[in-house]
Amino acid sequence: MIDQLPLNIQLRDDATFASFYVGDNPEALQAATDLAQGIGEPFLYFWGQTGVGRTHLLQAACHKATEEGASTVYISLQAQKKLSSTIFQGIEDLSLICIDDIDEIAGQAMWEEALFHLFNRIRLQNGRLIIAATVAPKDLKIHLPDLKSRLSWGIVYQLHRLRDEQKIQALQLRADRRGLDLPEAVGQFLLSRCSRNMSELFSTLEKLDRASLTEQRKLTIPFVKQVLEI
Repeated sequence: MIDQLPLNIQLRDDATFASFYVGDNPEALQAATDLAQGIGEPFLYFWGQTGVGRTHLLQAACHKATEEGASTVYISLQAQKKLSSTIFQGIEDLSLICIDDIDEIAGQAMWEEALFHLFNRIRLQNGRLIIAATVAPKDLKIHLPDLKSRLSWGIVYQLHRLRDEQKIQALQLRADRRGLDLPEAVGQFLLSRCSRNMSELFSTLEKLDRASLTEQRKLTIPFVKQVLEI
């Protein structure tokens, strides 16, 4: 079954618990870590706006569970128009299933029914499930009442945005794991001149990391200006 899953569900190598800056989300991080290790609540629901770390947590849980010898799958429904709801068939046999962006299929009868039946099969198998969306379960535009109620069965966590000082610390953590020194002044410059969305900031950091390696330069404000052309 895993060999048949599309490429868009592959995990990012750097999406681990160690590289997740916790900020104001320690309970969510602990719950995801426990579930990935097969302890605690078997069903979690994370929600929050783009850039708060939903995808990171789900993929980190898959990485950790795999390290523990478990079989896992991560599925993003962001590109559901290119997928079929049959993607859910048979995956209940896996130890951990992470489904991201479920708000993308809200209101689509075929997808809602497929997810409803998958949820029931996972419960029967005593499996583990993490779901993520941009809104809380009660605010999803799900039409199938039984599915909407099941999405509230587990523990629901809202993931909170990082404050500016926390965003700099998150960038420094990611940079440090790459062997890159990111001075606070450079972090502040990035926040003032680039998008404040963490996903985009991390993409910018990747670009700077590549340029730093290529040119053997440290991250200074003049160098950052040169690379980003700002």
